[in-house]
Amino acid sequence: MPELPEVEALKDFLTEHLVGHEIVRVLPVAISVLKTYDPPLTALEGRAVTSVARRGKFLDIATDGPHLVTHLARAGWLHWKDRLPDGPPKPGKGPLALRVALETGEGFELTEAGTKKKLAVYVVRDPGDVPGVARLGPDPLAAEFDEAALAGLLAGERRQIKGALRDQSLIAGVGNAYSDEILHVARMSPFKLTAALTPQDVHTLYEALRTTLTDAVERSRGVAAGRLKAEKKSGLRVHGRTGEPCPVCGDTIREVSFSDSSLQYCPTCQTGGKPLADRRMSRLLK
Repeated sequence: MPELPEVEALKDFLTEHLVGHEIVRVLPVAISVLKTYDPPLTALEGRAVTSVARRGKFLDIATDGPHLVTHLARAGWLHWKDRLPDGPPKPGKGPLALRVALETGEGFELTEAGTKKKLAVYVVRDPGDVPGVARLGPDPLAAEFDEAALAGLLAGERRQIKGALRDQSLIAGVGNAYSDEILHVARMSPFKLTAALTPQDVHTLYEALRTTLTDAVERSRGVAAGRLKAEKKSGLRVHGRTGEPCPVCGDTIREVSFSDSSLQYCPTCQTGGKPLADRRMSRLLK
């Protein structure tokens, strides 16, 4: 799933390529991605793009009319085309969901792989009209997001730190991958309870959060949209690297599996050398 650093890079890329240009056609291929109907998609046609913003993991393309807001979800992606294909796209079982054409003949396509369709597109008068945007917590890279802000957010929480970091209503933009990376840098167990965090723990977590996200944004800056996925994967130290050696201590990276996701961690760096319980694997071994 694209998270804060990749969406930030897409925002920068689209700012360069979209702002000042006119949207001449918006062609839906998978109607299921459309989550709003008023204003209609056609309200974007003939409008000039004025800015592009990131709101958590949402992309917000503003025009001199309505906003086009999208959430790429787990398997969605944005593909830039220097020259869009002639003729309308053909509906079918392919990954193409939406095409946006500019007056120059350039444009972009939104696609989604797999069978679980979660890609979402909204046309709204204000980005706050999107429920997911309205619920977002503070942005962890905002200037005002300091250590005291993080401490205040966590003070009222009573759950595992991994879940807290992924909660978009608490902190916007961090998902499964970067929460693993942040906790590895902080040398903190993903199962550690927020209620047990000391002031020193909060300081360490804050530094890991800012450093991990800032470094990832810098690595992604200037990377073309089509190469961002590969850039993300190459920069991850533990997430998605089960069975590989930890780049810090050399221990084997372990995994805990859930019904629809998994987390990765280093026992030596994060859990005092003790593997975390993996109930799913335990059931398989019985």
